[in-house]
Amino acid sequence: MKIALLGYGKMGKTIERLATERGHSITHKITTDIEHTDLSDADVAIDFSVPTAAFNNIKSCIDNQLPVISGTTGWLENYESAVELCKSKNAAFLYASNFSVGVNLFFDLNEKLAKMMDNFQNYSVAIEEVHHLQKLDAPSGTAISLAQQIIANSKKVGWKLDKAEENEIPIVAKREENVPGTHTVFYNSEIDSIEIKHTAHSREGFALGAIIAAEWILDKKGVFSMRDVLQDLT
Repeated sequence: MKIALLGYGKMGKTIERLATERGHSITHKITTDIEHTDLSDADVAIDFSVPTAAFNNIKSCIDNQLPVISGTTGWLENYESAVELCKSKNAAFLYASNFSVGVNLFFDLNEKLAKMMDNFQNYSVAIEEVHHLQKLDAPSGTAISLAQQIIANSKKVGWKLDKAEENEIPIVAKREENVPGTHTVFYNSEIDSIEIKHTAHSREGFALGAIIAAEWILDKKGVFSMRDVLQDLT
């Protein structure tokens, strides 16, 4: 498989190393706008760029019928536009706020717990995420995904960074040295607390998941999520 890397920071370099170990080759390592770049020799693009570049990267790939995997967060105000474009062009697009297999299992656990806890209104719910100092967006896309799952399965109507109203979920975002990503969901009452937590030990889980998704999307058409990938692999 020939991969175009859109974004060549720490994640891009990790993807390059693991993809090469799996027998794939890297055709492009792009850190600038790809609008006028010829990617015709690539089989798939993996986008871990920056929020300001992500949508244009995805749009260019869809316009050129190049399957694209995106793990960039902070651009989701344009997500529906990307979905509609992909459908209209009969292309292939997969976005995930987190490609780690462990995090996607954590998503399933979060969804099930939210459904259970909705019957116990004496518990309040909150989310905390901790990432490295270089992360540009806050809260993380993974934290937003966790919040959206809880909202879909409870009486909560939204989320806010830090302080939130009673019918909203507060998300606390912390930035510390050398933290790949830690996410915790808390349920607190006057008598006890329940929490579920995922701690990433390195970027390799995210990178490997993105490569697996890229392998999976070849020869497919449509809009997909990491859940589609894992359902086929399990």
